[in-house]
Parts: sequence; C-alpha cells; structure tokens
Amino acid sequence: MNLSNLPTELLAARTHLFSSATVPIEAKDLARMRELIAAVESVVALPAWGEFAKVGAGGTANGASGVFMGYDFHLTAADPQLIEINTNAGGGLLAALQAERDDVLDAYVAMFRTEHGVRSLQTVAIVDEAPQDQYLFPEFLGFQKLFAAHGIRAVICDPGELLLCHGGLWYEETKIDLVYNRLTDFTLAEPPQAALREAYLQGAATITPHPRVHARYADKRNLVALTDDVLLAEWGVAEETRRTLLAGIPRTERVVPERAEDFWARRKQLFFKPAAGFGSRAAYRGDKLTKRVFEEILAGDYVAQALALPSTVPVNVDGEMTELKADVRNYVYRGKVQLVAARLYQGQTTNFRTLGGGFAKVVSA
Repeated sequence: MNLSNLPTELLAARTHLFSSATVPIEAKDLARMRELIAAVESVVALPAWGEFAKVGAGGTANGASGVFMGYDFHLTAADPQLIEINTNAGGGLLAALQAERDDVLDAYVAMFRTEHGVRSLQTVAIVDEAPQDQYLFPEFLGFQKLFAAHGIRAVICDPGELLLCHGGLWYEETKIDLVYNRLTDFTLAEPPQAALREAYLQGAATITPHPRVHARYADKRNLVALTDDVLLAEWGVAEETRRTLLAGIPRTERVVPERAEDFWARRKQLFFKPAAGFGSRAAYRGDKLTKRVFEEILAGDYVAQALALPSTVPVNVDGEMTELKADVRNYVYRGKVQLVAARLYQGQTTNFRTLGGGFAKVVSA
C-alpha cells in the first residue's frame, strides 16, 4: 500500500499536506527522545499518577491502551524538548505511506488487534465529526483500505450515526467491534457523542483512544507535574528519571490570575497553551501576546511552558530556499516508538497552510 492508493483529487486539494523535504535527525537525538518517552511512561504507570490525573472514574477501557499516542518534540541546540503529548495523533498512516514503511503499516494493524484483546477484530468504525469535511479525511480512507487488506471491515462515520442497542454499538446494520476515535471531544461529553460515550461506559465496544487515556497523558496540566522535581520525588520517581524529565521537558506552570504580573513580565520566554486544548488552537507565543488576549488567558484554564524554539529545515519552495520550522512527532504505542515523522511550517504553530510544508520524512543522520 502506498500514497497512490489514496484518491488523487483529495490529495490535490490539500496542497500543503506533504513536504518534499527530508528531515535528518542525529541518532543521539532519536535515542534521547526514546529515553524521555520511557521516562514519561514510567511515571504515568505509578499509582500516584492515576490519582493525580483522575483517570479512575467511569468508563470501561476493555484493556485498550490508546492508539497513536503522539509525543511532539522541538529539536534544540541542547537536547530534544518534549513540548506536548497528544492522544489520537493524526497523520500516522500518511507519514508511514510517505516513508514507504510497510512494516509500520503492519504494526498499526497489529496494534488495533491488540487493543481489541483476545477477541477477533471484524469491524472498525473510524469516527470523527463530519469526517468528509476533515482535512485528514484522506487518512481515514487510507485506514479503511488498510483494514480491508487485512480482512477487517471499516466504516467511516460521524458519532451521531452510531446507535447503542441490542447489546452493542451499531452503524446502520453493522455491529461495531472497535471505534477508532478521531474526535477532539476527548471526554465524549457533547450530545452528538451520547451513543459513543454510553458504549464506552458500558463496555459495549472497544473505544480507542478513550477519555481515560487522554486524562492520563494529554491534559497539558500533566506537564506541570512532569516538571515538578519535588512532587516527582515525593512519588518515589528515581533521581535519574527525574533528571531526564527535567532536562527534556520545558518547565510548565499553571497560569493563575494572582500571578498575572509575573507571567506578563516573563511572557517573552513563555508559550501559553489551553490545558484541555489540542493541536495549536488558542495557543500563543508570549512575545506575540496582546493585553486583550492575555486577559482571556487569565480567565481561561491555561498552562505556560518555557519557550523551546523549534529547529529549522531548508526547503526548496518555487526555486528558492526557505527555512521552515520543524515539529518532530514520535508515534508511540504502549511505550514503543513505531514511527518518527516531522511537520514543517511557518508561523507560531504547526499548520497545513505553508508553502513547502506538511508532513516530512525523517531519516537518521
């Protein structure tokens, strides 16, 4: 399977989905990222972390660990810096096709089967709000083809098209074994997700990723704990692990109104992110802030992270060399890195609007 299996008209309409550039990353940096991921995973496995992240309430995970965990890094002059962790990180299939990694595609299918447990996986629903309108809709179609090649029927649907009845979760006349959840309503709290949420609560289908895995990993407030040496020590985290975390994650703080003057004074050294946000929505570099936006941040639920500027990659754009910023994503399942890819862009945050930008292949330098 390769990119030619995806509809050419959809790819043509998404001119900034893929970059022609290749991103070299030194072997030591790849190893350092894996080391930091392992350190995070070791802390997340602690009982104290489950209490801190409030992951124990409600829902039946059915053993699902969460597919496509995304550990996103900036490569700095010192070490790679983990800027955030995302559940349901998009682009894993597209990046594997771009890199021509059939072994990774096979690992993805095995991952979904592992999520479903010992039961045979027959049907998958790839679920997102108005999926055909999503920028990464070509990836949904790619997953559908990949599953079909392995004898698994996959449907693509809006959560409102799912029904919970007769002891299971259904799409039209198809009983769904597993939902590949691409929604950004991470708690499944909105009304259109009612059937999906109830299926999760009752264990009527395997939902992956699910609300508990988001709380465990992707809430931005978790980064505050992961950069709090005193708290980590209280939890019994080994000194070497703490050193790895503090060296590899920019210090992150809760933004509270009583410290407004302090945060404003330091804003040029900070990046502000909504605690429950995703991607780059409502995220701001401090040196670009206006007073009005800063007041909105104070009224919201935000974290402030020490600024870790991304590396740049030279890209040929219309015959001229241009420097684009690079975010490096490690696609991870159960602590193991499956694929490393980059996203190239200009501006404050990653986007798919930059000439010459988009997903880029990573090679070990």
